[in-house]
Amino acid sequence: MTIVSPSLLSADFLHLDRDIDMINQSEAEWLHLDVMDGVFVPNISFGFPVLEAVASRCRKALDVHYMVVHPEQYISRTAKLGAMMMNVHYEACTHLHRTIQAIHDAGMKAGVTLNPSTPVSTLEDIIEDVDMVLLMSVNPGFGGQKFIENTISKVSRLKTMIAESGSKALIEVDGGVQAETAPRLVKAGVDVLVSGSYVFKSSDPMAIIKGLREL
Repeated sequence: MTIVSPSLLSADFLHLDRDIDMINQSEAEWLHLDVMDGVFVPNISFGFPVLEAVASRCRKALDVHYMVVHPEQYISRTAKLGAMMMNVHYEACTHLHRTIQAIHDAGMKAGVTLNPSTPVSTLEDIIEDVDMVLLMSVNPGFGGQKFIENTISKVSRLKTMIAESGSKALIEVDGGVQAETAPRLVKAGVDVLVSGSYVFKSSDPMAIIKGLREL
């Protein structure tokens, strides 16, 4: 079974309670939360008031993805939310190993995200320390972008690195995950699918989630 982590960024923010209740009732195991600062990426999403409200209602594991500069400043507050996974960008962390240690010390799992142009080889010296690698299959900052085809072979390269290192890291992909790309990603070795508009904009989100999980 594939882990499905619907992206809150595509939810209806006027009716977040309704959409979170749908996630609670669905077969999704995680909820993906994209935090953007308008500096690391050219967009601003939401901050701690929204995160705290979501955490109070959501019964699924929180998969928090920071697309921000200095994500290490938010480790303790993210842990306080009860987040399961804190995901930071390789490109945003000067001292990545230290940040991963601090996330673990705060009681969370540590994920590292790679932008489309960042090769998986950059993680060779840290792959055994991370719980998950998130590969961006679009350029981060906006939903609804076209899937970058190179991601499929990138997943395969990362899968090989994980196997050869003895790491237990999961592989997550975010961006353009829908009916055509999802099966190919799972076949290549993806463990966790992040999907936003494909889930939330569908007429039957729970059926879409179920379909992704059964891939």
